[in-house]
Amino acid sequence: MLIPLRHENMSARRWPVVTLTLIVLNVLVFLCTYWSIEQDAPELGELKAHILMLAAMHPEVNLPPQVKPLVDNFRKSHPDTWTEIQQPNRSVADAWDAKMRQTTETEELQDEINSLATRYAQLKASSIAEQYAFVPAHPSLLTYLTANFLHGGWLHLIGNMWFLWLAGFVLEDAWGRSIYAVFYLIAGAAALQFHAWLNPGSTVPTLGASGAVAALMGAFLVRFPKMKIEMGWVLWLIRIRIYRFKAPAYTLLPLWLLMEVFYGSLFGQSSGVAHWAHVGGFIFGAIAAVALGYSGLEHKANKAIEEEISWKADPAIEQANELMEKGQLDEAATVLQNHVSGQPGSVDARNLLRQTYWRKNDVDAYQKATVELCDIHLKAREWEQAWQDYDEFLNSGGEVLPVVTWLALCRAAEEQHWYERALAEYQKLAAAYPKERQSLTALIAAGRICVKQLNRAEDGLKFYEAAAKSPVPHLDWEQSINACIREAKAALSGQKSLSAGA
Repeated sequence: MLIPLRHENMSARRWPVVTLTLIVLNVLVFLCTYWSIEQDAPELGELKAHILMLAAMHPEVNLPPQVKPLVDNFRKSHPDTWTEIQQPNRSVADAWDAKMRQTTETEELQDEINSLATRYAQLKASSIAEQYAFVPAHPSLLTYLTANFLHGGWLHLIGNMWFLWLAGFVLEDAWGRSIYAVFYLIAGAAALQFHAWLNPGSTVPTLGASGAVAALMGAFLVRFPKMKIEMGWVLWLIRIRIYRFKAPAYTLLPLWLLMEVFYGSLFGQSSGVAHWAHVGGFIFGAIAAVALGYSGLEHKANKAIEEEISWKADPAIEQANELMEKGQLDEAATVLQNHVSGQPGSVDARNLLRQTYWRKNDVDAYQKATVELCDIHLKAREWEQAWQDYDEFLNSGGEVLPVVTWLALCRAAEEQHWYERALAEYQKLAAAYPKERQSLTALIAAGRICVKQLNRAEDGLKFYEAAAKSPVPHLDWEQSINACIREAKAALSGQKSLSAGA
């Protein structure tokens, strides 16, 4: 199974308020409606089937007004199925079907269809899916909106929300909140209408945000065609493994669209997925993105965002700058220290404070400020800046980072697949803090990189064995370490066999 993990631009200029609001609304609506939909769906489905079978087998009965549209629409949109239901020698569907085949009295049959119609009307009136999901045969204006916030299961919800997050927040950042919000709502309605055009007369309720999310994907393709998306190939063998690779949007998203067209053409609605809603949403999103670009609305929105977020110096930072220009470094440092104590996340203030320490030749304070900046960048997942901070720490004569910061930096390198550097830093950390628990973590991580990423099983075995001999108490990890040692030995044996065979 292929799933998108992230893309190159996982940051935005402002909080993605609209995207987060949409996600929260979808989750809240799901929590409030899922169990009711789950409870009503089986009985409604059975009632519809019985009404259609009775109407098909006995055209002489008078259809009550509650069910006549259901029967008429089904007969027009599914003529082959209708003909099949009418066949007297078809397979028996259930006990009710068997009973009805033995009933020949017109009066009894009429009473049955009337009873079914009454129950159907009652259940339909109280059913969330029937009232608020989109039904192509009889859509209402409200359902063009509400259907996009209903979901049929946890996986349905989680999948849609993950795609909404990945594609949505960058488009919100590019277009602005107002354009993005209007686009999303119209896109959902457009996707449902496209689905209705391809499935006229269908009485199956359609729900979910996937049509609107597909529109975001189409817009993403137009707006960021060369942006690389990191994909995970999930395999279930003896255990779950995830293989990662990156590819630009212009290769992945059109392929996804073609698959939806293929499945929609092959299976239609029988798969239980509204493939044509996905196709319609994707096409609408791509066209709308092109139109926004040519209209100049995107440019105006982007200009407004830049004006809103344009950097304005904090008074304390301006004061510190003035003091530094006058050579009053101690006073500038005091102002900045007070500012940072109140706003510890201010990167600008910390950078200026670090410059102040450098000009004062206070190397210890400079290194401490650099480490604090590195921590901030690590928490923000700004890996390049964090490594730049670390390099400046080393260039100033620093050797040993605080153990927590160092471990986070190593993990950042491993996450970015910088395996050689991660391995080197894990080794340094373990040597610098042999009695800290993080050293044990570093040794195990170094062994894992050697065995699984760098094909150096012999080195990996040494790291695992060093972890087993560590003075750090590790009874809770002993079983895992022993398993790692066995895995490294097996890998080493395999490498030796290959070498011998060569």
